[in-house]
Amino acid sequence: MNNPALLALGATVLCGTLAVAGVHTYAAGRAQRQALVDRLSGGGPLRTAAGRVRRFAGIDRRLRRTRLGRTIQLRLSATGLDVTPGEFFTYVTAVVVALWLIAAATLAPFFGPIAAFVGVWSAAIFLNWQRQKRIEAFIGQLPDVARLLANATAAGLALRTALAMAAEELEAPAGEELAHVADQLTLGRTVDDALNELSERLPSRELIVLVTTLVLANKAGGSVVSSLRNLTQTLEDRKETRREVRTMLSEVNATAFTVPFLGIGSLVLINSSNEGALARVTGSPLGQGLVLLALGLYTVGFFVIRRLGKIEV
Repeated sequence: MNNPALLALGATVLCGTLAVAGVHTYAAGRAQRQALVDRLSGGGPLRTAAGRVRRFAGIDRRLRRTRLGRTIQLRLSATGLDVTPGEFFTYVTAVVVALWLIAAATLAPFFGPIAAFVGVWSAAIFLNWQRQKRIEAFIGQLPDVARLLANATAAGLALRTALAMAAEELEAPAGEELAHVADQLTLGRTVDDALNELSERLPSRELIVLVTTLVLANKAGGSVVSSLRNLTQTLEDRKETRREVRTMLSEVNATAFTVPFLGIGSLVLINSSNEGALARVTGSPLGQGLVLLALGLYTVGFFVIRRLGKIEV
């Protein structure tokens, strides 16, 4: 026991044994986890309900642990897109890098970061557009939702059963959203909480009116059948009005997107007619400031035109 060499040798052997045991335990746990994932996914790679293979699973697992990943997941859940946060992040990153390289090669190196910023901004706009598109599609199905709920209630069914039946009868997105509400009711949530969460997830005046009608009828009772049938006719009228307004404003919305593309086209035309012109312009701080000012004015014009063509119905 007094020999330091033997003590050091024993400690080394003990540490080595513990290290080997730790590595073996870690590898066994990782193998068990992968086997569980493979078994739950059918023995192969992760797939969607439609059979599509999930890509970038490792990136998706790491991204979901971050705040950015949770934000992307929240936005994707409101759009109804069959894409994981890892897939969306990877695709956006690839597009941003491609835009950076293309803008730097075709215009000037100064436009590379600007193109990358536009790519990230476009991704956020795309998610908002998909969310608004889903809301519009859901609003278009609201008359059918109210009609089914009115018929089911008139037949003597409870509101929970009527919501589940409507979820089975309707197509997406109304069917998916009502199925989510029915699942929440099955798990023990109240009708008020489930419907209010639906109105927060897909905010619209029409849905708020329908949810308010159902919540009040569930709390106070009353003639919910006649209320839903009157609401069905009102929703049909609003649906037609929204369609007419959208048709009238289609030219304004097209102009809002045409103006910025004209500016970008003029830059490409100038650089193609005079090789290296943009590189010389952006080679000085004054030229860079003027380019940023022009891009800012185009951006302001885009939002002003969009705001002028936005009418709430």
